[in-house]
Amino acid sequence: MNTADRLDLLKRYTEEVVTEEELEELLDGEPTAYIGYAPTGEMHIGHFTTIRKLADFQRAGVDVTVLIADLHAHLDSEKSPWDLLDARSEYYEESIRAMLDSAGGDPESVDFVRGQEFQLDEEYTLDMYRMAAETTVSRAQRAGSEVVRESESPNLGGLIYSLMQSLDVKHLDADIAYGGIDQRGIYMLGREILPDHGGEAPVCLFAPLLSGLSGGKMSASDATSKINLTDDPGQVEEKINGAYCPQGEVEDNGVLEYVRYLVFPIIEQRGEDFVVERPEEYGGDLTFERYDDLESTYVEGDLHPQDLKNAAAGYIDEVIAPIRERLTDQPELLAEAYPESEE
Repeated sequence: MNTADRLDLLKRYTEEVVTEEELEELLDGEPTAYIGYAPTGEMHIGHFTTIRKLADFQRAGVDVTVLIADLHAHLDSEKSPWDLLDARSEYYEESIRAMLDSAGGDPESVDFVRGQEFQLDEEYTLDMYRMAAETTVSRAQRAGSEVVRESESPNLGGLIYSLMQSLDVKHLDADIAYGGIDQRGIYMLGREILPDHGGEAPVCLFAPLLSGLSGGKMSASDATSKINLTDDPGQVEEKINGAYCPQGEVEDNGVLEYVRYLVFPIIEQRGEDFVVERPEEYGGDLTFERYDDLESTYVEGDLHPQDLKNAAAGYIDEVIAPIRERLTDQPELLAEAYPESEE
């Protein structure tokens, strides 16, 4: 794979690259990338669309580190109680391994690291104190405004959160910082201050945040807005059938977004097309090699929402099936990580 092909692979299905020129320069060497996940609530299909991208990193010859950011999970308004950090970290790692495997990546070649393994070291702690001395409260708040739960009187942990995430890039020796577009403020802070603290400004790749199935932003508290990794085929079909998916409309259409950012990248890698099965009386089957063709057909009104939903539900269930099996075969993972859901 030449540099141009590697660059295209890394850029595809992203929201933004900062900067493309810097990324291309990195490909002259052996770049490393990292993504961090704070083990808070249960993982779902929104996480899968982001994790899937790690398979692209691997195919492009980029070494990948996944940070299970346990300390971050507690600092963010104690979204994870201290005594559940280990259990949730174990559940997150197993879920991420399963998602990457389902996406055609190699979880065994990923370096999994937990925050407490290096964020309590003396060098890291001193770096954090130095950053804290040089960063205003308003700058730290602004950086984490899309990530950390905020209020008129925010906890100090939420302010430290952004500084630590910037430092993680340096201490994990990552050339590329990858995450959702909501992480942009934090990584722009890192690009600004890391060079003054013995690090380098990372290249940043941002994944889009997908709409919820009920329209608008996906909500962790709204079970109908997302598909969980353990949902059975019936639940997947029910949620997709009930999804906001108006005829010909693309904006806030979670069904189309799942097809674009999750299904197509996986089936393209397998050399498969997206097939919409329809009775002959309604025009017969439709086959799409590219997502753009599917979207155009939908916008033009030649693909009915129900036909799209029927096909999407089948493909989505297919890609989460091995993840579901892996997690349901280990029921203690969820039970120990989220004991309150068992009550």
